[in-house]
Amino acid sequence: MSNYSEQFLKQNPLAVLGVLRDLQKSQVPVRLSWANGQFISRILDVTREQLVLDFGSQSLENQAVQRASAIVFVAETQGAKVEFALPPLSVQDYQGLPAFVTPLPSSLWFVQRREYFRISAPVQPLYFCRALLPDGKLLRFRLQDLSLGGMGALVEGPLPAGLEAGAMFSQIDMDLLEFGKFRFDAQLISVSERTVVGSKNETVSTPRLSFRFLNVSPAVERELQRIIFSLERTAREKASRVR
Repeated sequence: MSNYSEQFLKQNPLAVLGVLRDLQKSQVPVRLSWANGQFISRILDVTREQLVLDFGSQSLENQAVQRASAIVFVAETQGAKVEFALPPLSVQDYQGLPAFVTPLPSSLWFVQRREYFRISAPVQPLYFCRALLPDGKLLRFRLQDLSLGGMGALVEGPLPAGLEAGAMFSQIDMDLLEFGKFRFDAQLISVSERTVVGSKNETVSTPRLSFRFLNVSPAVERELQRIIFSLERTAREKASRVR
């Protein structure tokens, strides 16, 4: 359904409930779409057990969606996009009028617009990070890209045994040289490989780690935003000189 990074996936039931209640409170229009159609609706009610959605304006669409087996819910606010899959809908009366009813989703994508942008770290100078593994050993890795929501990193050397997605890290040290040093709590979202062709036409594979930042304060978030803008400006200036 989506190509978002897993750092934007909310799976905590209270977090899912909170996002949907905010949409209801703000009366945000939502789009329900399926293979052969779509219509605009709104959230009438949301509880821990169920989500109640308004009928669309066209009776044919209201009938068609009841036959659909794969439905996508999308809502866009000024600050974020919310998206998730819906199972087949049932119809019930809500305050004297028909409405669609479905169980609360187990997870949803909550993508803040400011987190869409991810800047690649410069080739020079290199920015390095350090994290303490559960066994007390130190893991050193190189920053590859950065956003307000997290970072990608490259490990120079073999991966430590037992390092898996979902691992939690406390106080990762990030040294951004001229921008300063930062510490983040983070969760490891995925472990993959970056493959490039080397100078001798050989294939070089480097372990890649994707992290989601946790508990970032507003002050640090503002500083990160400033750094991202600065890196973007520097990258544009270098590109213009090359042209």
